[in-house]
Amino acid sequence: MTLTSPEHGNRPLPASDAQTYAAWFACLAEPMRVRILHAVATSAGSIAVGELADLVGVRQPTVSHHLRKLAEAGFVTLTKAGTSTRVEVNPACCTGLPHAADAVMGVLDARPCCPTDLPADVNTRAMDDADLPEVRRIYAEGIATGNATFETEVPDTEALKDKWLPGHRWVAETEGKVVGWAAAAPVSARTAYAGVAETSVYVAESARGRGVGKALLHRQVTEADTGGLWTLQNSIFPENRASIALHHQAGFRTVGVRERIACHHGTWRDTVLLERRRP
Repeated sequence: MTLTSPEHGNRPLPASDAQTYAAWFACLAEPMRVRILHAVATSAGSIAVGELADLVGVRQPTVSHHLRKLAEAGFVTLTKAGTSTRVEVNPACCTGLPHAADAVMGVLDARPCCPTDLPADVNTRAMDDADLPEVRRIYAEGIATGNATFETEVPDTEALKDKWLPGHRWVAETEGKVVGWAAAAPVSARTAYAGVAETSVYVAESARGRGVGKALLHRQVTEADTGGLWTLQNSIFPENRASIALHHQAGFRTVGVRERIACHHGTWRDTVLLERRRP
């Protein structure tokens, strides 16, 4: 382990936070509980208690006991469905737990630059105007997921060009076809915030799971570091765990959860605020 100086000096951790974090860590001190939580978190949607017991290879009463403890700590939710109980991970714990670990460890300065295991068949390059129709199509696919953005309609071409910073727009290609894009937009017109940008990364539905997002984020953060941007920030729905994990790999840290920040299709949604500071 390499030790570095914490960002926030010797400011003590508030007692109330320490008590909360200790309760979370105590809940996960049981290895079987960790296995169960991992099984729930990696399941597609909710999972029945019986299925979960088969998955981890222990008796259902034992699984039910551990699930009660996990639910009390807020890691999972339990919902009755007829005579069975279905289990689902609590999205807030996917950000709260990493945040707790960062807080306890002082949010260390040393963070990874960006993902290194980039796919060999994905090329990234500067976005040009001819790419915008395909960029808008991929944007629409992201909007359709319901977990990518508060936008409900794709902005028109001119609005996108006006929104994004020149020199900080990128596309990813495979076999000559645009399969994703990344861009940065200024957070303020004030001079003091000239190096602070809000980032976006979108991958075509047909290309997800192939490392396109990694390639785009690598290009985005390395170019930002040398292109005058000192802070990148992003707001992600807690349900979009893959995006949160990807940004953590690229050196973003969880700043916090903005509870019920805006209404989306009639539902008040939380967002996770992430930030990456140039080394």
